[in-house]
Amino acid sequence: MKNIIAFAGSNSKDSINKQLAVYASTLVKNVEVTVLDLNDFELPLYGMDHEIAHGIPDDAHKFLQHIRSTDGIIISLAEHNGAYATVFKNLFDWMSRIDGKLWSEKPMLLMASSPGARGGATVLDIAQGRFQYMGGNIVGQFSLPSFNDNFSEEKITNSELNDQLIEEVKQFQASL
Repeated sequence: MKNIIAFAGSNSKDSINKQLAVYASTLVKNVEVTVLDLNDFELPLYGMDHEIAHGIPDDAHKFLQHIRSTDGIIISLAEHNGAYATVFKNLFDWMSRIDGKLWSEKPMLLMASSPGARGGATVLDIAQGRFQYMGGNIVGQFSLPSFNDNFSEEKITNSELNDQLIEEVKQFQASL
């Protein structure tokens, strides 16, 4: 049986992006899902001086091992001031010091959500532009705008948006 990982690029315990990633993972059939929480991977703020003095933290290696050992990745990125959340960017930076192609060409469903009408579109654009150079194999992409209006009781309530996600999940599933 194939296995996938799902996670949010956020460390909020009530992350709307984690809710979206978990929901999307339930739509993938016949796979084992491991939901990762960035709070379980404690990393100091990346800096060259810290890396020289202390090396690369074990939790960066552990997260990268999850990526390397999975068949697919579902990620939903939080958008903070038009970019990645600091916690995700920090993890991303640490992992890139281990392997510049950190996504390991694994099929990836790339998503974002926000309370606003753009649904994290800016961070999705940034990620799509960057991940391709770092071993990213983005096979599906989805943005959920106005999260509080379109998501309730652990599912997307807007049928048109839900149908869009289902189509992206189908593409992701076919690539596993």
